Amino acid sequence: MTQKISIIGAPVQTGTGRGGCLMGPAALRTAGIAGTFMSLGRQVADQGDLVPDDTLLLNPVPDHISAPEETLGWITAIHRAVLKTAKSGAFPVTIGGDHSLAAGTMGAMAEYAAEKGQPLFVLWFDAHPDLHSIDTTESGNLHGCPMGYVTGQPGFEAFPKLKATIPPNQVCMIGLRSVDPEERQRLANQPFHVSDMRALDEHGIASPLRSFLELVKAADGLLHVSFDVDFLDPDIAPGVGTTVPGGATFREAHLAMEMLCDSGLVSSLDLVELNPFLDERGRTAQLLVDLVASLFGRRVLDRPTMGFAA
Repeated sequence: MTQKISIIGAPVQTGTGRGGCLMGPAALRTAGIAGTFMSLGRQVADQGDLVPDDTLLLNPVPDHISAPEETLGWITAIHRAVLKTAKSGAFPVTIGGDHSLAAGTMGAMAEYAAEKGQPLFVLWFDAHPDLHSIDTTESGNLHGCPMGYVTGQPGFEAFPKLKATIPPNQVCMIGLRSVDPEERQRLANQPFHVSDMRALDEHGIASPLRSFLELVKAADGLLHVSFDVDFLDPDIAPGVGTTVPGGATFREAHLAMEMLCDSGLVSSLDLVELNPFLDERGRTAQLLVDLVASLFGRRVLDRPTMGFAA
């Protein structure tokens, strides 16, 4: 992974039905994300927070879709910023903000990878597959649609056509435990790599993650990691608006980050759905920063005790 880190703030919450995500970037900065990168020997530039583009939908959408034009404006602004950052040779770390932002980050990295002549793989840590399209989401909240958009699912005629999409067989979803019927059908009919929480309970997180990383390495691919707070169990990460019981443990999450660090394959990162309004004294933000430290090289024996960290 490159030594240059570029932090991109994306305080978007138009994709969710609950307020508070717009404070996510500020909370991660307060928790020391930039200083953590620097302590691990990285050069850090913080681009500040983006603002959405002024956009128009290409076609009408159902009335129940929440803030479609503003959400699209966020997606296009994020896409442009991430693509520019990747082309500069820096590692984009996009901090949000709800998961609709991943439509921008993944679309940008797919375009960047295509220009380099490499495939883009995506590692999706989330309780939900976010595989809806505009015509299947019942809630109307577009944070449930980014994976549908970037993998070329039908139903996005209102959004611009992406220059590069991501084949489902280049996507690995880990930690799923809340899947709607339409999403379940797409997962069953398309070659996504899926390890739900039942699979993690039976086999652990290391085996499916190792297998996917081997695919990425064999294909000489780039790897985008999209990390949703609700991947984690709400007992350790309460600061999220879509809590689903039975998520990943502290050590499972750290092991995944340590294995990703060892692989040297990760080229970009999202941290999404942090809602400080629902957090407990910054507990979830601090945990995310701690996990990022593991991704960028902090080892178990390097971790400070809680007394020292405080």
